[in-house]
Amino acid sequence: MIFGKFNVGKSTLFNQILKKKISIVSKKRNTTLLPILGICTDGVYQSIYIDTPSLFFKKKQVFNFFKDNNCFDFVISVDMINIIIFVVDSINWTIYDEFISKKIFDYYKSCTVILVINKIDNILYKNKLLSYISFISTKIKFDEIIPVSAKNNFNIDVLIKVIKKNLPNSYHFFSKNITTNVSNKFVASEIIREKIMLCFWDEIPYSVFVKIESFIFNKFTGSYNIHGIIFVICDMHKKIIIGHEGKKIKKISILSRKEMEIFYGVCVYLKLWVKKLK
Repeated sequence: MIFGKFNVGKSTLFNQILKKKISIVSKKRNTTLLPILGICTDGVYQSIYIDTPSLFFKKKQVFNFFKDNNCFDFVISVDMINIIIFVVDSINWTIYDEFISKKIFDYYKSCTVILVINKIDNILYKNKLLSYISFISTKIKFDEIIPVSAKNNFNIDVLIKVIKKNLPNSYHFFSKNITTNVSNKFVASEIIREKIMLCFWDEIPYSVFVKIESFIFNKFTGSYNIHGIIFVICDMHKKIIIGHEGKKIKKISILSRKEMEIFYGVCVYLKLWVKKLK
């Protein structure tokens, strides 16, 4: 289980561990909307990861978060968690990190808790990292503290070794060729949503919904034909996403198609429409 507040790089870490991009990533808060399962099988080892939505706090609502947040409702319903990966942003320990860590230890007392200090590539003076680790070690008793850079794939191999060391003896729940629990249609819709988040920086990415209307494999050409609809809440947003002479929607389509071809490993023909929600 991968925990952490918004913008700490949970999905990037998730993808690096699995060596495949399954969760979409962006610099915006709450990019991940639903928990996503990732399965990594390496010989006798099989580890199952859950990338959770960002733990987002509103002012004056910090201590109501774990009661009200749907993500945590999902998390506490999972009864087979052995390892918690708690991700923090560089050496910036906040009140939110403090609160999340306490709740983790309250709810998952029997779990191995690994603190992952992400984005260490942003730390100019490495002695500050050592001081930070010393500070955290005296503050909270984590089972392991591992500094990484998920973006640069630094120390991910060390993290994986620690995870393998702490896995319980059990049979494999999934066959070795399965890497996620989400459908191909879901992946396609998430890729399109990611490109929308990349192209627009205001409120638009949070007011769109992507639905895959058609997802067909053409056995003669060995390609996917995908038709998707981007639903928006108003006519103004529709015009913005389409862009002047259709340039924006064309850019979204090209970026999405290229990403899909990498993920599926075959040629993709993608058509997108923009509609206003009724």
